Amino acid sequence: MEQLLLKRAANGDKEAYAELVRLHYKTVEKFSFQCGVHSNDIQDITQEVFIKLYRFIEHFDKGKFTTWLYKITLNTVRDYYRKEQREKRKKDKLQQEVVPAIHMDTDDLTLHEAILALGEKYRTPIILYYFHDCKYEEIAEILSISMSTVKVRLMRAKEQLKAILQQGGVS
Repeated sequence: MEQLLLKRAANGDKEAYAELVRLHYKTVEKFSFQCGVHSNDIQDITQEVFIKLYRFIEHFDKGKFTTWLYKITLNTVRDYYRKEQREKRKKDKLQQEVVPAIHMDTDDLTLHEAILALGEKYRTPIILYYFHDCKYEEIAEILSISMSTVKVRLMRAKEQLKAILQQGGVS
C-alpha cells in the first residue's frame, strides 16, 4: 500500500501525498523531539521534513521508505541545529524550557534529558534502535556508517547513559 501511495504521490496525486503525511506525521514529530528539537519547534521541523519529502519524492529509490524518511528528518534536524547555533547562544536557557509536548513522568523526563546529553553520534543510534525499532542495517543506512560502527556506538551510548543516570541524571 505504501509503495502505491509513493508512486501516486510522485506522479502528483495530492491525496496520496496527504495520506503519506498522515501515516508518518507522528513518527517524524517523535523522532525530532527525541533528537533534541525543542517542543515549540517540532511542528516547524516536521513541516520542513514533509516539504522536502514533497520536493524530492520522485528521487525515492524504492528502498524502505521509513529509512529514507528518517534520513530526511535527521538532515532537517541537523540543519536546524546549525541554524540555531548561528542565530542564538541560548542553549542553556532553551534546555531549561524542555517542556515536552508529550506527557512524560519524572523517570521518562530524566531518561530523555540523559539521552539529550549524549553526543549526536551516540544519541541518534539509541533513539532509532530503542524508540523506533530500527535494525542495525537500517541505522547504518540512515547514518551512512557501517553496521559495526552502529554496534560500537550503541554500546558506548549505553555505557554513557548508565554513567549519566548513576550520577543522578542531568543538571
